[in-house]
This record gives sequence, C-alpha cells and structure tokens, in this order.
Amino acid sequence: MLLLGLLGAAFAGLGYRLVDLQVLRHGELSVKAEQNTQREYWLAARRGDILDINGNLLAGSVPVKTVCVNPSLLADKQAVVAHALAPVLQMSEAELLQRFTPRIVKNSKGQTVTNGLTYVRLQKEVSEDTWLKIQGVMSNLTFGIDEKKLSRTNQLTLRAVRLSAISAESDQLRVYPNGSLAAQVLGYAGTQEKTMNGRQVNQIYGREGIELSLNSKLTGVPGWRLTETDHARHEITDMRNEEVKPYDGDNVVLTIDSAIQHIVENALVDAMQKHSPKSITGIVMRPRTGEILAMASLPTYNPSHPGTNMVEFRNRAITDVVEPGSTFKIVVVSGALNNGTVRLNQSIYCERGHFAFAGRVLHDHEPYGELTVEGVITHSSNIGAAKIGIMMGSDSLYGYAKTYGFGQPTGIPLPGEVRGFLYPVKDWSKVSIAQIPMGHGVAVTRLQMLMAMGALANHGWLMRPMLVNRLEDRNGAVIQQYTPQKVRQVVSDDTAKLMVHALKTVVTKEGTAPGAAMENYVAAGKTGTAQKAENGAYVSGKFVSSFIGFFPADKPEICISVVMDEPKEGYYGGQVCGPVFKAIADRCASYLNVPSDKNLQLTNAPAIMAAAGMAGLHRP
Repeated sequence: MLLLGLLGAAFAGLGYRLVDLQVLRHGELSVKAEQNTQREYWLAARRGDILDINGNLLAGSVPVKTVCVNPSLLADKQAVVAHALAPVLQMSEAELLQRFTPRIVKNSKGQTVTNGLTYVRLQKEVSEDTWLKIQGVMSNLTFGIDEKKLSRTNQLTLRAVRLSAISAESDQLRVYPNGSLAAQVLGYAGTQEKTMNGRQVNQIYGREGIELSLNSKLTGVPGWRLTETDHARHEITDMRNEEVKPYDGDNVVLTIDSAIQHIVENALVDAMQKHSPKSITGIVMRPRTGEILAMASLPTYNPSHPGTNMVEFRNRAITDVVEPGSTFKIVVVSGALNNGTVRLNQSIYCERGHFAFAGRVLHDHEPYGELTVEGVITHSSNIGAAKIGIMMGSDSLYGYAKTYGFGQPTGIPLPGEVRGFLYPVKDWSKVSIAQIPMGHGVAVTRLQMLMAMGALANHGWLMRPMLVNRLEDRNGAVIQQYTPQKVRQVVSDDTAKLMVHALKTVVTKEGTAPGAAMENYVAAGKTGTAQKAENGAYVSGKFVSSFIGFFPADKPEICISVVMDEPKEGYYGGQVCGPVFKAIADRCASYLNVPSDKNLQLTNAPAIMAAAGMAGLHRP
C-alpha cells in the first residue's frame, strides 16, 4: 500500500506538471520554444539603380556582408580565432577578443549570469571576396592539438567553432562609379540601423538629391523568412515555415546625359581656376521639352564619401536665390512687345547714362543716348529697360513676371527647391517699377531664369523642367514613362521670334557677350551682372555674373546657363560667363551632331524686321 501510495503521488505530481506546462503556461512556453527553435530572417530589397538617359550607371548597389560572431560557440578558443581573423578583417586582436568574450552580468533577480550573447557584429560592408577568405581561414583553423584523441563532445565543439561561430548577413553598399559627377543631382545614401528579431540590420535611405526625393521608388519592399533553426541558430531549410520574397527597388532613368554632364563640369572647373569665384553653376536644357541634360555646381563632393560640409551638398541651381541682373530684361522687353507697349525698332532715350526717378539715380555702364528696343537688349541698357517697365505699368510687369514662373517653384523633382522672391505690387516701393526691369528687387533661382529663357527659345511656351525620364524594374521593363509638360504660353510665337532676333545681337561685336559667339552656329542669349546685396545694402566689388543662351538661334536644340558668384578676374557676365557658354555649347554641338545654321542666319530676317514694325502684338 505504501508503494502504491508513493507511485500514485508521483503520477499525480507528474500529471500536474504536464497540465501546468501544456495548459496553464502554454502561451508563455510556446513563445519561448519558438524563440529557441525559430528565426525570422529579414530579406532586404535591392536598392534600385540611377541611370543616365543612355543607360550608363550613375548610382548602384553592390552586395556586401556584415560579419558577425556567436561568442557562446567559441568556448575557450577566442584567442586562436582572434589571431586568425585579425589580418583578414584588418582589426586588432585586442578588439576582436573584447567582442568575443561574453560578459558577466546580474539579471533582474540579482543572479550572476553571462550575458548570453549569440550575436555580435564584427564589421560592416565586407566584400564577397573578403568573406570567402574568412570562411577559408575558419575552415582551416587549427588549435595545436590532436583532435582525434578528443572526446566526441570536444570534437563537436571545435567543429562548431570552425563552421558556426562566424557568420554573415547579406547587405548592400551604395556606389557611385563616376565619383563626383552630377553629385548634387544624385545626392547620396546613408544607412540606418533597424532592430529585427534582436539583430541590428542596415537599411539604406537617401539623404540628398534624387536618392532622397525618389527614395520610396528606389528602396523597394523588404521580405522575410520564418524558419526552424538548429542549436547553432542556423537555418534548417527543409523546415521553412514562411517566406515572402523582397521586391527590389525601381531603377530611375534620368534625362541627364553623362557625356554632357562631363562637358559642363570640365568647363566649370576651368572657369573656377581662371576666375576663382565662390561658386559656379551650369545647366543644360532642351527648350522644346524642358529636359535637363546636365546640372552642375562647384564646389562639389563625392557621394561615395560625402563628408560633413553641408555647403558642398547644396544644388545652388535650385536652393540659392540671387538678383538676376540684366538677364531679367528679357521679361520686361518680351512683355512690352507682347502687349503692344513698344515695338522692336522703337527708339528709347537712355539719358546719357544717368536717369533720376523716384528720388534715385539709375545708371548705365555706358552713356547711351537713343537706343531701339532691340538696342536695349544688345547693349543691356538699364535705363532703357527701366523706361520700358514704366511704360508697361506695375500690374502688367508683375503679371508677366508671374507668368514666366518667378516667385513659384519650377516643380523639378529635387529636394530643397526655393521659390525665390517676387513681391506683389502692393509691397513695391516707388522705384520698384524701374528697378525690377533691371533685375533688382527680385530674387530668382538659376533654374527659374533658365526656364524663362527657354520659353523664348520654345515659341513662347514655358516648360516644366524634366529630370526623370522613366522608372524601370530590374529587368529593364518600363514601369512609368514621363513626358514633357507645358506649363503655359507666356508670350506669343511672334513675340518670341522678335526676342530671338534681338538676343542674337548680344553675341555680336556690338553686344555685351561677343565671347559667347560660336563659329558654326548662330547663338542667342543675354548677359547679367548683378551687384550683390548684404544686410540690406549693395556691396561694392561683389557681383553675380551670368550668361544664358541657346543655339541654333532659330531652331534651338540646347539652352545653357552659366552663373558665377563673386568672380575675381573680371565680373561682367559677358566677359566671364560668355566664354564658358561657348566652350560648353561647342562641345555639346559636336557630341549631339547638331546641324550648323550659319548659312541660314539671314533667312528669316525680312519677316522678323517686318514684324518688328507692327503696332503691337497681343498676349495669347
């Protein structure tokens, strides 16, 4: 009876224990069991590439490894492994030993335990070749003992050190094979750490440029894998429970042509060395489509090693505003021609270089007397432009400036674009009506000014700047195709032709930019030289110089903007920026195989001059 009683008590205790484990504590213990036997793998999506219009790689991702160690599997072999891996990982043995050694800590109950580390990251961005070397070193690791004489348990321990102690997570590294080419357009990518199932994983995200503005398209969608693991936490592939494959990021194909981008950046480097400005920008655009073929700004940086100088990250073409100076005269003159206020051959008296208006004296760089409206463009007369603006009236001048897109973002898909400053008429001073036609009292971005010039080259149609041509999947199939977008017609086709005729004279010997004249093409454009303002006052000796032009003049293929901030050797826009325009234009013409128009330059002259004598042209 005593024996039966003891057996009954034992079975009763066993029964209670089974009920406790499988019923009362089922939820708690099942979670622990899954943690011990299951592992969730985070499957990163490959970040999409950024390509130029011809498919050349501008930014891409290469596979790398994040090398990790499981200290609990090293037993007492930490020193041996550290000595073997230090040369391959280019880390000191002391640092490796520190990461290999489990630490003694106290738990919440005050008990002394090891920290139980099963995952410590040793190094990120390890190349595939280096990982193969690590695997070779570990598999050939010797411990200076005759392993055949060891027990089965010790042999398994050494096997675990060789095969399981060091592991690697798949990762990717963002690369920019062309160095600093188009750096401010591309931007750069950084990494941020994300905790996934107790492990730190790296996720790439855009920091500037296209990398940032199209980050969601480039990133893709990560996947995951839920699987059973062995005692060393390695996957048992036959026991996968769930797998969702990642969706790789889209490739972004830009309108940028890397060959033209090279041409522009090389020309800017030469100009930087010659004139030593604080900064210089260059943009190349197709006026009929708004496609940006090149956009560059110096100083620049290397996206692979961006550093911390935030000034170099700025895409000055869209983030900085300047007073445009005389390039803004195209707005007032085209507006006045368009609404019939003036005619191209109409005479304007330019006051011999001094014009008193609203308590201010306006100046010209030369003492001009009578100039035609065309001559105001040719010689860039401030007084002539001011008088045309006064004839137009404040509301009309403001209306045309607004129609050209000033005071509004262009909509280019890049971060950091500013809208500039175009104050409403109610906020103008008495002299604003005369200053704004000269390009003072208004602040614009380089891109806004280029798009305005492009409208005149495009029959009066303002285009939205186009930087992204299409999105593709990993196989090159087009996901989304973008097309040119017309914003509005700012002046009529006839007015645009009159302006082109006048702008041709700027690059002649009589104009302000003879250095911009091309040998095999008729070019047209406008110079700008704006004195810089600091703390509410214009500063002597500091200028923003510019030239914006296009060619062939009567059938434009390319529109180019060159802007220097505080050039040291000369400061007139035609003097310092005109030759840079010519250098870029000549090389682009050769690269694009643009037919010469030198023999056709006089073909349309009679019709244009007849239109110049018309009483007025009406705004569409």
